[in-house]
Amino acid sequence: MAKYKIEIDKEACISCGSCAAVCPDVFEMRTEDNKAYAKKSELEELGCVQEAVDVCPVQVIAVITK
Repeated sequence: MAKYKIEIDKEACISCGSCAAVCPDVFEMRTEDNKAYAKKSELEELGCVQEAVDVCPVQVIAVITK
């Protein structure tokens, strides 16, 4: 079972792409709305996700421990 869940407040996302730049295995910018999405919403290990949380200028990424 996954230990962490990733949630993104897409309404507040400003589409800067920082999360996808520092953690492309988990985050991507979708072309249809140019918003950040988590490719994997549930993870066993955080890896680069914490860096993505830290670089987000509007702090729209939440990591929830399960």
